[in-house]
Amino acid sequence: MPFFVLMARFEPTLIHFGLLLMIELIADIGLLELLLIWSVVVFASILRSFTGFGFALTAVPVFALFLTPLESVVLSAALTLTSNLIGVRNYWGIVPLKPMVPLVFMAIIGTAIGTVILSFISTAQFQLWAGISVIIACVVLMFFKPTTRRVSPLLTSFTGLLSGLMNGALAIPGPPMIIYVMFTEPVPERSRALLITFFLASAAIALVSFGVAGFIQIQSLWHLLLAFPAMVAGDKIGFYLFKKYGGQLYRRIAIAGLLAIGVTITLRTLL
Repeated sequence: MPFFVLMARFEPTLIHFGLLLMIELIADIGLLELLLIWSVVVFASILRSFTGFGFALTAVPVFALFLTPLESVVLSAALTLTSNLIGVRNYWGIVPLKPMVPLVFMAIIGTAIGTVILSFISTAQFQLWAGISVIIACVVLMFFKPTTRRVSPLLTSFTGLLSGLMNGALAIPGPPMIIYVMFTEPVPERSRALLITFFLASAAIALVSFGVAGFIQIQSLWHLLLAFPAMVAGDKIGFYLFKKYGGQLYRRIAIAGLLAIGVTITLRTLL
């Protein structure tokens, strides 16, 4: 049985199970806080489902108001992985698989190097450099029209490495990958599919690392079940909007989202 068919069959069961636990979880978090978490999960899921990225940057700051930083990052990674696995049937046939192996392999190496970098340089300096670089790249992308082209394996590997560096040093692997896709893939459906697949792999790698380190607790599962219904709703809305408007607006919204990431990183360093 195809994997995405199996996930589709389990989706209603997971939603039902999450609803059964909701009353107990509300007592721990509070109704108003729950509504805020749901709202941001819906919005972040719409953004991620439409563009292929942006969930963590949108959701983690709000999660951190009620959870520890570690719990927030674990929840974001778990939601990203779960959402992408459930939605795989919507994009699996159009994913450009050839660049995925070097991208993911080099991202693993880059993540390890990025964690080491933190021991030798100022995190604030690295964040400022990364934020300014993303902003400059966005300005270039605004005037650049991508065309289908043969992409150098060296460029693909370097993108994976750079994404890993930013993941290890800043926990933000997205900008290099988004820039790579915006430069090399003119078809919105393929751009979005490539981003979603890459971040699925990144989330899986992160969760394995968290598990090995002992960071994942039973409470992490309750948090996932609590946010799951809102994530499903946001994903469905985002997928509908992409099908209706993706061809016309995808590139502009994706670049705007990337620019927001760059500005956020820069301002967070300066302020």
